[in-house]
Amino acid sequence: MTAESTTPENTSASENAVTDDKKPAEKPPAPRTAAKGEGETGADKAAAPKAAAKKEKPPALEDKPFAEFIQQDYLPALKAALEKQGIADLSLALAKQKIPVTGFAQEPECWQIVGTWEAGKRQFNLYFFKEDIQGHKAFSYTENAAKASTLESFLIDERKVTLDLMVFGIMQRLNAQKWLVRN
Repeated sequence: MTAESTTPENTSASENAVTDDKKPAEKPPAPRTAAKGEGETGADKAAAPKAAAKKEKPPALEDKPFAEFIQQDYLPALKAALEKQGIADLSLALAKQKIPVTGFAQEPECWQIVGTWEAGKRQFNLYFFKEDIQGHKAFSYTENAAKASTLESFLIDERKVTLDLMVFGIMQRLNAQKWLVRN
């Protein structure tokens, strides 16, 4: 009895099909890269570091100094949003003034955005206890030159306060007061 060897010449086509299925798929060869200095022109060498360097992001608006951000970015955005709601005689200002608090011998002072319209009949204040939009903030309003409402916390649950979020917060608060849209 002789043992048959299994060489490619004496295997059947069906055996080849089975063994071909079991073979792992071969990866295509990797593209050849030029060796250092091979095939590169002076322009290619200069472009390579520029392409490798990441583009730096411009600083966020919110990273500007406090007064600059408020004056240049926030007040114009807030004014545009309120005018879009139909408020015509709007006056917005940033001022460092005392908070009208009853019961204190000395009223605390902080930065405030004071917004008035309807010939001063409606007023809201946004208080910044630090020169930082990420810090503690409060809101109050008054109507018909009455005493200001209770100080309410403003955007306290937000991780990062942005320009759009601050505009939205005031719009939402004034709308809740029914000053923008009537029911």
